[in-house]
Amino acid sequence: MSTSQPAGRHTSVAVTAALLVLAAIFIVIAVIYFSQSADGLPSFFPGHKTGSTTHHTKHGLAAAILGVVCLAGAWMSRGPKARPVS
Repeated sequence: MSTSQPAGRHTSVAVTAALLVLAAIFIVIAVIYFSQSADGLPSFFPGHKTGSTTHHTKHGLAAAILGVVCLAGAWMSRGPKARPVS
């Protein structure tokens, strides 16, 4: 009898894909925070301030950490490779 999912995997492919999408979004947000001053940030970003030349490094670090956590979660959600069950 064979199963469609490996025995050690407890999450669906959709969860892994969602975590990868979130990781990409957080990493892009981190790059935006590191590369733009507070004046250059989109108006819906926290820390946007018209006329300010400061960078929001803490916001960028938080977004980068969240991106890495989502990548780790996606990696862990994959589980072991499937082995034929006999």
